[in-house]
Amino acid sequence: MVQTFDHDEGFLACRCIWVNGPVIVGAGPSGLAVSAGLKKQGVPSIILERANCIASLWQNHTYDRLKLHLPKQFCQLPNFSFPQNFPEYPTKDQFIHYLESYARHFDINPQFNESVQSAKYDETCGLWRVRTVSTSGSTRGDEVEYICRWLVVATGENAEKVVPEFEGLQEFGGHVMHACDYKSGENYRGKHVLVVGCGNSGMEVSLDLCNHNSMPSMVVRSSVHVLPREVLGKSTFELAVLMMKWLPLWVVDKTLLVLARLILGNIEKYGLKRPPMGPLQLKNTQGKTPVLDIGTLQKIRSGEIKVVPGIKRFSRGRVELLNGENLQIDSVILATGYCSNVPSWLKETEFFSKDGFPKSPFPNGWKGKAGLYAVGFTKRGLSGASLDAIRVAQDIGQIWKEETKHKKQSAAACHRRCISHFF
Repeated sequence: MVQTFDHDEGFLACRCIWVNGPVIVGAGPSGLAVSAGLKKQGVPSIILERANCIASLWQNHTYDRLKLHLPKQFCQLPNFSFPQNFPEYPTKDQFIHYLESYARHFDINPQFNESVQSAKYDETCGLWRVRTVSTSGSTRGDEVEYICRWLVVATGENAEKVVPEFEGLQEFGGHVMHACDYKSGENYRGKHVLVVGCGNSGMEVSLDLCNHNSMPSMVVRSSVHVLPREVLGKSTFELAVLMMKWLPLWVVDKTLLVLARLILGNIEKYGLKRPPMGPLQLKNTQGKTPVLDIGTLQKIRSGEIKVVPGIKRFSRGRVELLNGENLQIDSVILATGYCSNVPSWLKETEFFSKDGFPKSPFPNGWKGKAGLYAVGFTKRGLSGASLDAIRVAQDIGQIWKEETKHKKQSAAACHRRCISHFF
C-alpha cells in the first residue's frame, strides 16, 4: 500500500511515503465512510488524523448529555446499520461505540497524531504532496510527506471552534470557555452563566445548566427557527423528508411553521424571533440548521432560562447588553459554533472557497480537479456526508478498476508476445 524513503529538504530530513491510493484527511464519520467505501471497491487508502482517536470532535469536544438530534436511520454511515437495541436518538457514547464498531468492521486503521500542515498539487509530476507533522511522544515534530494521486478532504464543517471578540472580555475575570470544552453543569450550580449563542448547542447547554440548578442567560443576537423535535410521536425531520417527496419546499416550510406554532406557541414573545425565510429553505441556502426543541422552551417560558439580546461590552464580573441592561455573571460559555480549517492547509483556491467550503453547492461539491475530493461539507449532516462518501468511493473505484484492468491486459499481451517470440 505504501512505500517509504527518506530525502533531505534544506537541512531537515523528511520521510517520504508513496500511497498507492487516496490520502484521506480526517478520521471523523466522513473519512471513515470514504475509507469503508474504497475498501468495498478494492482500493487501498490511508487516513491522516491530527487527534489520537477517531471522531475526536465527538469523543473530546461534546457535552455529556448530547444525543443525536435526528433519528438514527438518518445518521448511519453506508453499509452498516445501528444496533437494533439502540434508541431512536442514540446517546453520545452510543454513537461513538457505533463509529468504533464501523472502523473495526471495515478494518480501518488511521494514522493518528499526524497533523496535516499543507497539501499541494504538484503539476510537474501530477501528484498531491501532503506534508504532516507528528504531535505525539518521541516523534513529536517529525515531518512526513505523503505523495498520492487522489486527495480526499474529510475534515468537515466543524474542524475549528469560532471564538468572537468582545469588548472588555479580558477584564471580565470570570471563567470563559467555548462549548466544545463544556461537559456538564455540575460545576455551575448556583452560578449565573451567560451562554452566547442560541443554536442547538446553545439551547442544550442552557437546558443542562438549568437542570443543574444554574441560572443561565442565553444571548440571542439574530433570528432563529425553533421546531419541535417530534410531532405526535413522529420525528419532525422524518415528517419533513416524507412531505418533500410530494410537496414543494415552500409548502413543507409553511406546514412545519404551522405545526411549530400549534405545539410550541408564539415563541417571539420570549425574545426568539423567527427568520422571514422558512426553516428548510434557510437550511438549503445558508446552511443554518433549525433548533429542534427538547425542553429548553419550557424553561424559557418559566423564566428559568433568560433570553437576552446581543452583547455590548464586558466588565469585571458583569456584561452590558445592547438594550442597556447590565447582568452580573460568574461564567461565560461561548456556543458560537465551528468553522472549516481547510484554507489553513490546503493550497488550492479553485475548488474550495475562502471560508473552507466547496464553491459548488450540494449535490455537486464533492469532486474537484486533479484527483481532489471533499466529503462532509454539505451542511446536511451525516446523511449528506454519506451520500458524498459513496460518490467519492465509486468515482475513485471506477478509475482504479479501469486502470487495473488495462494493466492486466497489457501484462497479458506482453506475456503472449514473449511466448510467441520464444517459440
